[in-house]
Amino acid sequence: MNREEVLETFREAGALLEGHFLLSSGLHSPMYLQCARVLMDARRADKLCAALAAKVRATIGEIDMVVSPAMGGVIVGYEMGRQLGVPAVFTERVDGEFVLRRGFEIPEGARILMAEDIVTTGLSSRECIDVIRKYGGNVVVASCLIDRSNGQADVGVPLVSLAGLDIPAYEADKLPPELQGTEAVKPGSRGLK
Repeated sequence: MNREEVLETFREAGALLEGHFLLSSGLHSPMYLQCARVLMDARRADKLCAALAAKVRATIGEIDMVVSPAMGGVIVGYEMGRQLGVPAVFTERVDGEFVLRRGFEIPEGARILMAEDIVTTGLSSRECIDVIRKYGGNVVVASCLIDRSNGQADVGVPLVSLAGLDIPAYEADKLPPELQGTEAVKPGSRGLK
């Protein structure tokens, strides 16, 4: 899939939103990619993740396991594991920090793909990678459907994406005039009680 096909898939799903959004990173943006809307259709998830899995294989070869951060990465991680024929587990936030739960384990030295849905700053990806390493996994590559940083986010390992976008993101005290005075919507799950 090329970049335009990926974006068209998001548009068709009603997942490319415009307005004023508060991102999980704490930054504000005039656009939001609601990946859950795309992934709620298993056929779309299959199509997107098959293309992403092919790019991952071409970049790094075989892997042993997929690990993703909850919430956004759970479906992508599962589908990437299915596409690559390997187990898939996820980390979850407990008291604000990612941990492994549910009896999940990472074999010592396993070649790991850290799979995300969307990368903006790379913070969730880096936090997830830190947990994987803490449990002895060897993170050889990261992936995401869309890289909002268009290659600028450093997650500490090669990042493979289906599409890179230049979507602006702003600190709260540096909002452009069109976002000032409008209420920000927080569609993501980080920080929910």
